[in-house]
Amino acid sequence: MKFFGEHLLPGQLGHFFIILSLVASIVATYAYFKATRAQMGPEADNWKKLARYAFITETISVLAIFSILFFIIYNHYFEYQYAWKHSSRSLEFKFLLACFWEGQEGSFLLWSLWHCILGLVLMRTAGKWESPVMTIISFTQVCIATMVMGIYFGDFRVGSNPFLLMRDSGLYDNAPFMHINGDLAQPIRLDYLSYIKDGNDLNPLLQNRWMVIHPPVLFLGFASTIVPFAFAIAGLWQKKFTEWTKAALPWTLFSTAIFGVGIMMGAWWAYESLTFGGYWAWDPVENASLVPWLILVSGVHTLLIFNHTGHSLRATYLFLLLGFSFVLYSTYLTRSGVLGEASVHSFTGDGMGYQLTFFLLVLVIPALILFISRYKSIPTIKKEEQTSSREFWMFIGSLIFFFAALIIIGKTSLPVFNKIFGTQIAAPEDGEFAYNQIQIFVAIFIGILTAVTQYLKYKSTPAKFFLKKIMVPTIISAVAATLVLTYGDINYNRQSYGFLIQIWVAVVCAIYAIIANAAYIWLGIKGKLALSGGSIAHVGFGMVLLGILLSSSKKEIMSYNTSGIPKDFFGKNSKEKPGENLTLVKGMPMTMGKFDVTYTGDSAHPKKQQWYFNIHFKSRTDNEEFTLRPNAFVNYKGNEGLMANPDSKHYPDHDIFTYVSALPNKEKVLDTATFASHKVAVGDSIFYSQGVLILESLTSRSNLPVAGLNPGDQGTVAKLRAFSFNKSSYAAQPLLISAGGQQVSLPDTIMPLSLIVKINSVDGQTADIGVKESDAILDFVTLKAYKFPFINLLWLGIVITATGIFISMARRIKLNRLTKES
Repeated sequence: MKFFGEHLLPGQLGHFFIILSLVASIVATYAYFKATRAQMGPEADNWKKLARYAFITETISVLAIFSILFFIIYNHYFEYQYAWKHSSRSLEFKFLLACFWEGQEGSFLLWSLWHCILGLVLMRTAGKWESPVMTIISFTQVCIATMVMGIYFGDFRVGSNPFLLMRDSGLYDNAPFMHINGDLAQPIRLDYLSYIKDGNDLNPLLQNRWMVIHPPVLFLGFASTIVPFAFAIAGLWQKKFTEWTKAALPWTLFSTAIFGVGIMMGAWWAYESLTFGGYWAWDPVENASLVPWLILVSGVHTLLIFNHTGHSLRATYLFLLLGFSFVLYSTYLTRSGVLGEASVHSFTGDGMGYQLTFFLLVLVIPALILFISRYKSIPTIKKEEQTSSREFWMFIGSLIFFFAALIIIGKTSLPVFNKIFGTQIAAPEDGEFAYNQIQIFVAIFIGILTAVTQYLKYKSTPAKFFLKKIMVPTIISAVAATLVLTYGDINYNRQSYGFLIQIWVAVVCAIYAIIANAAYIWLGIKGKLALSGGSIAHVGFGMVLLGILLSSSKKEIMSYNTSGIPKDFFGKNSKEKPGENLTLVKGMPMTMGKFDVTYTGDSAHPKKQQWYFNIHFKSRTDNEEFTLRPNAFVNYKGNEGLMANPDSKHYPDHDIFTYVSALPNKEKVLDTATFASHKVAVGDSIFYSQGVLILESLTSRSNLPVAGLNPGDQGTVAKLRAFSFNKSSYAAQPLLISAGGQQVSLPDTIMPLSLIVKINSVDGQTADIGVKESDAILDFVTLKAYKFPFINLLWLGIVITATGIFISMARRIKLNRLTKES
């Protein structure tokens, strides 16, 4: 049967290219495998030629799938479930790419696309390692291709197809408009698309500029870890245990840099989009991405040790194999649904848990078996490293990173442990501190090792030489650290005093790492930029540590409640503390630190339930003033409440970070309150829920400046003073007008107290005062504001770390080329 309005050609082409990509990746895997077995000669060349054609075909297919799916999203073809589920007509163009990788299928395609691009580079640069390395990459592409197949074998589904039509998705099987006369036995109506007016939209938390660039960079980091993994497998497979290391080192450095930048882009997204007041919350998915990076860092350092001394080759194999293995494990954690609601990042299960488990096991188990079976054949130097050598302490640092990663993944895997063993072990109540109390020691040890290790020589270092070189940086660091601790006001009071001391020690070590590595660029390598990649990276890493410590330990709450509005606008399950949130009544300045802060107005998105709030800051100590525009999705897509997006003011040494934490629900608030009558004389009190009203005076007036009154009309003004329980006071002056033989009451409103007062009648110095308390009159926003000191030190440190790693990578590539030419 034919359906009106459907655009079937893009989906049909998409299906074709999915099948073609799977077939091409299978052919490439087999052909590269045969070329590896043949090793050299015409047979190997012929197989390699076929493999290259197949891999290029696979690359074209993945590009075609990527382009077709984006074409469907861009044109709002909501007959396709993926476009309907992840996009809408109201989305700005910049977020359409974010729609692409919000879902499982799109993110797998992004991963596959990066593998294709990396594979094309390896085809040109890997030389004799092309066939074994590309065998591994092509086989991984087979596994990823099955993730977007969407084919059923009985009741078991292999993959999830991004080109599935809405009428085949099951979402509307029981909807009346899918059936003639509501009879399920009748054919489907031909015009069902006329009922699907718009898509489900992109998750509001993902409607942020960082979600356009963060996932591609992070997935490039994910994808790139397969290259050192594949080189290690190739060395074990061909029993060429040492030859691959020089070719793998630049790739390992590249993967470390890109992966780290991708992770921290995610931290910046969390800082800008989430409202927990920071950039890292030890979320399970954050942890799952951090763990393979930590192991990869260990692998980089042991690879350097081996290339300089011949030590640590077995450890290098282990770290590089586990780096990619934990990327696969993080994929399982993120996408299988095992985390449930433990993470804001995780996907729902979508029935792919078993396939993801197979994906993990089919790549990791053979790799580990191969490593174990060849372990004794891997060359090792029996002589132990001297404790005065650079390689000894580099290896200690690698082990610290590795064990830190194991601790993090162990805590993160608690839901998996509970699922496998049927236990119900609960996570710690203070999950953040459970990680911090261990990782603070990692920061201390790594800070010290980062500072001193480069001053040691490989194999052995005379004590006199070491002390002479390290003396000046140590003295400068001690002075700088003393000044920071003395005048930096680092007083983290959320935990015990012992933890504060640990933070102080970590700050000292981070400063030591920065100064010692910066000094080494001149003391150790005489300012030669090409040789300074490691030192620059370590300077950046020290800045990252210091930025984390200072921004977290010195984070200040600015929005303490000084508004005179004691109400708690938060729900029972909210983690917000009313005393740390400042309620701003529209047009009324409130004090926040050195600023007078005013809610000046708001505006709405023209196509969705998103509101932008103008919050004006004006300094009382200088001429500084600025406006922040935090926004929030209000009661969006059936989700009651608000989903806030912060806004920040950036300074060189700190950020002011704000978000809207509560709003009046104008859709639900009805003004059902009535005026309560109180007969009082001048000087009497009227009690209300938040304090007391005092009638200070009753004054008769004529010639009132009120529109529509004649010169002879009379009126009475009641001067009232309202005192709230928090000692704030406000004035009100309601009017009672006698005009044309009738009495008209003109109320007055005290906005901060949600209070309306009016005069019902007057008898001399006695009056009948009506008082009404109503939330309906209050136009306000409740704001949470933090001050993050030195957070830019963290972001700058990331850039410098990546820059240093890329400098080291470029040097290694140059050395490899010179070696090849010679």
